Amino acid sequence: MIPFRDDIPAERTPLVTYALIALNVSVLWAMSQMPDRQLEDFIYRHGFVPARIAQISSGKPLEIQVENEIDDPNLGPRIVVRQLVLQPDPGQILFSLFASMFMHGGLMHLVGNLWFLWLFGDNVEDRLGHFPFLLFYLLGGLAAALCHYLNGPTSQTPVVGASGAIAAVLGAYLVTWPHARIKTLVIFVIITVIDVPAVIFLGGWFILQLFSALRPQELGMEQSIAWWAHIGGFVAGAILMLLMRGPDPRTRRDDFFDMPDDRRRLFEK
Repeated sequence: MIPFRDDIPAERTPLVTYALIALNVSVLWAMSQMPDRQLEDFIYRHGFVPARIAQISSGKPLEIQVENEIDDPNLGPRIVVRQLVLQPDPGQILFSLFASMFMHGGLMHLVGNLWFLWLFGDNVEDRLGHFPFLLFYLLGGLAAALCHYLNGPTSQTPVVGASGAIAAVLGAYLVTWPHARIKTLVIFVIITVIDVPAVIFLGGWFILQLFSALRPQELGMEQSIAWWAHIGGFVAGAILMLLMRGPDPRTRRDDFFDMPDDRRRLFEK
């Protein structure tokens, strides 16, 4: 199921959403220009590594065993282990909480995240305003990182990606426009387009994240994905939106169907 349009129009240009998309694309391009060794070090130093939080209080270096596969012309493919030492730099550690939101592991990772930001971010930004939306986005990303940290505070695996912050956008959209219609491309035996209520589409997305976090092997889900960051971001986004703005009364389903035809057309794409 691929969502591609909703029926809630934005009244102002989503400048912050566009800027976030451009920044994420630019960072991935810059990362793609790095040699493999430099890229790996960059991800460990600027991605979010939960175990580094303890360095702030301990002041001790963190030694990580990094495995690299190399193609030896004499011995063939083999695994080489090297030691990567991360210094207890509080500034770098705290910066990584934000920097990791703009780093991605590849093109498909980037496209998958930014597609949802483009589809739902404009409405949330329109509801909150430009600067409050930027603050909301960053707070949602931080909440996602915190949830991931609480699930595995000793993990030495770096986490990168905007999915936690974008999950906050999805949570905000759900509590604001639960009855919006999401046009969705369905590819299953036949190809068709259906309208799915936001409460079903986004609610189903959240339930999938929850089951993936609790039962990843049973669902055949990738265990390396930060499922708890998605869950934490989504819940934080819903709560933040309710505190900052709340549901949009213009788009309650009963009010929508009672609108005059000329006003209803303003809410249709």
